[in-house]
Amino acid sequence: MNRRRWLFVTALTLAIVSYPPQWYPLPVRLKLTEWFGAMGFRALPESVAPPATMPVEFCPPDPENWRERHLIEGVEIEASESCEADNPYTIAAFVRGTNNVSQDTLLKSGLTADAVEMGRDLDGDGDPDEIHIRLEVAELNGGSALSRGPVTSYEIAPGIEPGLWVFAPKFVGMAVENFESRWARHSLRLPSPSIRIEQGDKVLITLENSHYMPHTVHLHGADHGFLTSAGEGNDGVPFTSEMPVMPGHARTYELQPRHPGTMFYHCHVQTHVHAMMGLQGLFIIEPNRPDNWLQTMNIGAGLVRVPSRSLKESFEREYDLHYLDIDKQLNERIQQYNDPRLITRSMHREYDITDSPPDYFTLNGKSFPYTFRESLVVGTMGQRIRLHVVNGGAKGLALHTHGHKFVVTDRDGDEVPESARSAQDVVWLATSQRVDLLLDLTNDGKHAYGPGIWPFHDHQYNGVTTDGIAPGGNISAIVYADYLKEGGWPKTRGVSWDSYFTPAYYRREIPVWESYAPGLFSDTGLDWRMLWRVIGLCLAAGILAGLLLSWLTRRGRGQ
Repeated sequence: MNRRRWLFVTALTLAIVSYPPQWYPLPVRLKLTEWFGAMGFRALPESVAPPATMPVEFCPPDPENWRERHLIEGVEIEASESCEADNPYTIAAFVRGTNNVSQDTLLKSGLTADAVEMGRDLDGDGDPDEIHIRLEVAELNGGSALSRGPVTSYEIAPGIEPGLWVFAPKFVGMAVENFESRWARHSLRLPSPSIRIEQGDKVLITLENSHYMPHTVHLHGADHGFLTSAGEGNDGVPFTSEMPVMPGHARTYELQPRHPGTMFYHCHVQTHVHAMMGLQGLFIIEPNRPDNWLQTMNIGAGLVRVPSRSLKESFEREYDLHYLDIDKQLNERIQQYNDPRLITRSMHREYDITDSPPDYFTLNGKSFPYTFRESLVVGTMGQRIRLHVVNGGAKGLALHTHGHKFVVTDRDGDEVPESARSAQDVVWLATSQRVDLLLDLTNDGKHAYGPGIWPFHDHQYNGVTTDGIAPGGNISAIVYADYLKEGGWPKTRGVSWDSYFTPAYYRREIPVWESYAPGLFSDTGLDWRMLWRVIGLCLAAGILAGLLLSWLTRRGRGQ
């Protein structure tokens, strides 16, 4: 009995001593302070240093000088001031046609000889009016039975590799850089390429389905017949116009558009899955002009390095801006299986888009900070720039510019009357909606505020995050040439970007302000005093519980 009493007193004393004072109710703390005075100062736990990281290179090197101005096959290809640029030989082949360039240019482009074939000049104005485009379907960041990591690998941001499908022009060779690499070749990427044709052109688009699922091409907003000249379905919709293109098969779509405008194309098989996996791209119909050789494809969107004659009549530059949001609950499913039957079941029967908000937000296939490598809108004071914008995501887009106001000149391929145009710094785009924007760099306090590095982004706040971490998402910038370094990186001011170029930042391992306030807002270290108090409290509670159980047991036995 004396032993049990001793244990009870010891446990009770230990509990009282160990109980953290900050856990007492406020009236108790006030009374204790009144009786015994205020407690002494207790320092907070030390800050924990974040893990050591090595940021990736902001601006990758350009060993083949792709960023420079080029003259290839008689095609004048403008310089690209941003860090990363498209292969100029590929651009030249898209302009002249892969059937009309030298063998050397074709080899350097990486395209097949029939990727984009140009035919006759039907109206005699000096440019081809017959175009045959061939598209394949490629998978990025899919699962592999041979590797734990995804292949063919494509990062939208440091360490972020969601599974994707894209339409792609026909390339020769491997999908990866070389035999020792798992990384996708430079031209194989998100988004599907922007396609440019001319008003009145006779266009054939052949989908050669190299994928393991059925697909189609729907020419959203582009003038096309319901049936082809051969009587086959031409709208790309399996439940109204045609059977989908099965793996290993092909189908050719026909159009001869009568009106210019910014349109859209995407797969219409299980659209909520296939389009959102990346099977979508801008489809731009230019006004007919003499001797108008167009850049038929713009891989990854961005700067159009061979602007059309109609563009040059009113603008100095042209950019394609393709916005997309990505739901990792969908996109990671192709990384979980290698059996197409399991992938099909998981994506088309188990996945529920109504319960799945997006996690990643991209501009031209990249998220911040990679958007600053290739999706900057670069200009000089006084220039007029045209932006073709599409919201390919499942959510609306509130596109906002800093330091500038743009004018919506066209909406969904139709010109906006002059009387309805106004300068604005936010434009709303519903899903699949397109706008053409006039960006006037005249420093008049209305259209532009002067040279600088002026961000533009979705003003819905989830759009500027990457899996909930900011800054991320579709942030890019309007950058004046004087604010660019020689290699193409902006002369940014303020905080260091090092943490943004590390996968650890987007894994939530680095405090967001650590780079410019080390230790001030870091993660906290272990509070050893609190730890020992909790251990003592748990020990006391265990002893008291044991004594209570012992007493109840004896009482039940009648002792």
